[in-house]
Amino acid sequence: MPFAPFDLTGKVAVITGGNGGIGLGMARGLAAAGAEVSIWGTRADKNAVALAELEQIGPRVSALVCDVASETDVERCMQITLATHGRIDGCFANAGIGGRGTRFDETTDEEWQRILAVNLDGVFYTFKHAARHMRERAEHGDLGGRLIGTASLAAISGQARGEHYAATKGGLVAMIKALAVEYARYGVTAHTLLPGWIETAMTEGSFNNPKFVENVMKRVPMRRWGQPEDFAGIAVYIMSDASAYHTAETFLIDGGYFAF
Repeated sequence: MPFAPFDLTGKVAVITGGNGGIGLGMARGLAAAGAEVSIWGTRADKNAVALAELEQIGPRVSALVCDVASETDVERCMQITLATHGRIDGCFANAGIGGRGTRFDETTDEEWQRILAVNLDGVFYTFKHAARHMRERAEHGDLGGRLIGTASLAAISGQARGEHYAATKGGLVAMIKALAVEYARYGVTAHTLLPGWIETAMTEGSFNNPKFVENVMKRVPMRRWGQPEDFAGIAVYIMSDASAYHTAETFLIDGGYFAF
């Protein structure tokens, strides 16, 4: 018989950017553990493919087209999710975009703002409306909730030509620590995930570069790239009752890269 606290039956999770990569890896794990899952993504076609897969795994899943850089869009999707699933127990702010690798002193304001709009403003909007729901529910006696943001190893290490990306991910870590303190009284915990080099659509360009692969792989003690499924277990743990007293954590999932 499995350890009961890891049974997520009756819990509902929202995952932005949940139609691929790390987000879909987490969605698979949560659905397999019994949670209802709502994935949000910008592409309806990718949503449909991911939804069809998740419907074979979990009890109830839904998918919405959402641009997290628009608060209006986020609020709309939050209301639809609540109408569909009845509640939100965990919100994974996972949607993000990468930079164009421009020299810092040649970065345009347009490019800087493009990264901030999705990676930082988008998380603010997503958490703002999720946290409000969790607070209001707690004030009526139903305490609990999880706020989880996907940052990056770049939040704590240097990333040449990626200062805008690193700035958003570092800001995310700070925001979530503050949320952990403010919302603990409502039984809500908040955590940040810091992925290392994970094989996703966002990193495809880097992994197709032989020089990059040669230089980076030898610094990964696990001697392999991370995969989306490597985030399934941590997502289940965070959503579970087993993590109720664990908050303000930064989970570094990088195969030992940073330690080495």
